[in-house]
Amino acid sequence: MVLINPNTSTATTAMMTALARRTLGSAFPVRGVTVPRGPRMLTDPAALRAAAPEVLAAGLRAAAGGDCAALLIGAFGDPGAAELRAATDVPVVGLGEAALREAAAGGTPFGIATTTPLLAEAITAHVTALGLADRYTGLRLTTGAPERLSAEPESLLDELERAVRACGERDGARAVVIGGGPLGDAAEQLRTRCAVRIVAPIPAACREIARLLRG
Repeated sequence: MVLINPNTSTATTAMMTALARRTLGSAFPVRGVTVPRGPRMLTDPAALRAAAPEVLAAGLRAAAGGDCAALLIGAFGDPGAAELRAATDVPVVGLGEAALREAAAGGTPFGIATTTPLLAEAITAHVTALGLADRYTGLRLTTGAPERLSAEPESLLDELERAVRACGERDGARAVVIGGGPLGDAAEQLRTRCAVRIVAPIPAACREIARLLRG
């Protein structure tokens, strides 16, 4: 499997790839790829749109290499996923769509906690496009610039925990998706800090890929 990071942070690629490898184990080898151009974080709709052609190009290169069983798009907005599905026969999974479907399974009311206020409208539209709006309890956001929070892990955890608790206690969510590939480590740590079920997007996407590859 090839995990494509749609932002240009190689550290984020390494973190997400390590999470994917821990989830999948030795049965499905994982290789991480960082797009060569674009922002270090996808924090607004323009950045998501700009990432899509970079993801498409990276995915086509990976698929052409012959050793790519599946492609995982490592950003919550799933940029380039639709284009890749149209252009290749390799299974393509976006971590956003996978996490949202997993959270909503069985009719579970679910919310989303994330750090990117400028993407709030796009996130809600994504939920609706997946046909999950009837189970969606809403979006809760951290305070402060996403770039600052990403550089302060403890502050990030505290802010996300506050948002997760609001999803459960105020909105009635029984599962909360942590909305962002770069938030992968934080999502894992929140499992032990929050009573509500946490859906971490990278493991959710890996589980979907494993199901697809096992037929």
